[in-house]
Amino acid sequence: MITELEKEVAFRFLKTRKNDGFLNIISVFSFIGISLGVAVLIIVMSVMNGFRTELINKIVGFNAHAVVQQSEKPATITNVSDFEEIIISNDGEAVILNNNNTKGVFLKGYLENDFRNLKIANNKKYFGSKKLNGNSISIGRELSINLNVNISDTITVLSPAGIQTLVGSLPKQENFKIISIFDSGLSDYNENIAYINLNTLESFFNKSEIDRFIEFYFKNPKNIEMQKEKLKNFFPDALIYTWADMNNSLFSALKVERNVMFIILSLIIIVAAFNIISGLTILVKNKTRDIGILKSIGVTNKSIKKIFFLVGFSIGTLATLFGVIVGILFSIYLENIRQFISNIFGITLFPEDIYILNSMPSEININSIVIISFCSIITTILVSIYPASKASSLDTVKTIKYE
Repeated sequence: MITELEKEVAFRFLKTRKNDGFLNIISVFSFIGISLGVAVLIIVMSVMNGFRTELINKIVGFNAHAVVQQSEKPATITNVSDFEEIIISNDGEAVILNNNNTKGVFLKGYLENDFRNLKIANNKKYFGSKKLNGNSISIGRELSINLNVNISDTITVLSPAGIQTLVGSLPKQENFKIISIFDSGLSDYNENIAYINLNTLESFFNKSEIDRFIEFYFKNPKNIEMQKEKLKNFFPDALIYTWADMNNSLFSALKVERNVMFIILSLIIIVAAFNIISGLTILVKNKTRDIGILKSIGVTNKSIKKIFFLVGFSIGTLATLFGVIVGILFSIYLENIRQFISNIFGITLFPEDIYILNSMPSEININSIVIISFCSIITTILVSIYPASKASSLDTVKTIKYE
């Protein structure tokens, strides 16, 4: 337990004095360094968590949660409550031509009624008709910009499936009318994905019903590994892949990057915390006479140790709390700050074509904040032990005699 005397003396040592100028500077830098380290760590972790969550939501909302490459499905599959929807699809790669513009795309084919039920066709950024029949096509926002086309325009699509002519095999090509423009929130998808009718796609690529896929949409797509195991029971011999499998390398890279950033930025806190050792060491030197007087009136070595430990602990704890507040506030208003800086200096801080998201995400995670705060305070405790022990070991007679 810490007595009232120990608290009072520690508080007096914390108060600034004119003759402690250099000591005050070190204390201020220790406080600022720890606060900045904690704040930056919280902001970076919030951005990393937000980026991962936003990416998952975009991918899950745009893609099928799981795909089974098998021609038929058992009749009992629809009785499983975990499945929100089951859709038949097919796909193929093609080239789109429009005047002097050419772009390779990945075509996905759905029946008209199935396409109407897709999340991509029901968000606020979907413009146009949902009647995906005949030679109609739905393209992404970036793709429409690159091809310089709009709704109702006609584009030419080339298929790698050849047709036999007098001069040999030539790529099949057909004209498609753009019925809608969608925005998935991921620029990479908007630029490389297009939708056409399932029957049209199979005719265009010379595919049959055997080549079709079964797409599954779950009520809880984030728990995808458990859902995948259930699908394996229904389709023991089929090829099954999920949204997590298709983006495994991306999320693995994000996890490694987040852990590395945590370790690197933690060094800021450690370096700043070591300033506390310098500050307390100088404080012990300046207060040598005071320590001798305290010991002469009966204050024990243990109490002296507690006093100086409390000084270092107070600086570290207050700095950590201040850093947490600053970090949380920055994380909440991060996108507003980004837009403000971009407008003032005319620079792009979060280019959409690189980060595939149109806004800077941020997600405050309580567990991350607790871990960061705990590490910061533990570091402060560790660096405060040595100067406090040094102060308690001073000889009472010598301190009074020579000071």
